[in-house]
Amino acid sequence: MVKHQKQTGSILNFPGATNLTPTNLALEVECDILIPAALENQITGENAPRIKAKIVAEAANGPTTADAEKILLDRGVLIIPDIFLNAGGVTVSYFEWIKNLSHVRFGRVAKRFEEASYDRMVSAIEKATGRGFSSEERHAIVRGADEIDLVNSGLEETMITAYRQVHEQWKRDSRIQDLRTAAFLTALHKVATTYLELGIFP
Repeated sequence: MVKHQKQTGSILNFPGATNLTPTNLALEVECDILIPAALENQITGENAPRIKAKIVAEAANGPTTADAEKILLDRGVLIIPDIFLNAGGVTVSYFEWIKNLSHVRFGRVAKRFEEASYDRMVSAIEKATGRGFSSEERHAIVRGADEIDLVNSGLEETMITAYRQVHEQWKRDSRIQDLRTAAFLTALHKVATTYLELGIFP
């Protein structure tokens, strides 16, 4: 595809592929998971009845209109809402903000300590087993976490925890019919709890 684009200046007419005109017909192709990831209001009351996906994963902000959402939910389509699904960028921005406030790079504090601990562990294993690790194996085992490792780990933990909270809210309350409502309620509960803890509400 990249070679074709460089040669022709376009992704159209790629051998073996079908051009879709207009391009928004791509939303209506046969698929299990549809990921609208660019523009808002792409799935509307007009085209929602023709969406064939079982899951709509909103990677863009607001790609599904309210009318379309009702049509999809009535048809049993699972919508993973944008408020959750594309929150990774905001989460990582929060990590960067925290790092900038503290003026300490992620990983700087613990990296050397971790590497020394892992090195001692590897040495103990070598001594107990009588088998030595190669320098490549040792490096792979004892390497402490870099900043990107810590960011990815924190992002994964944040997103998994958030999804579990949203999913539990969805399943706990029979009045909630969709993940978007569950996500909004989860967020509101967190804000209300924080306000109460700060004494903002009597």
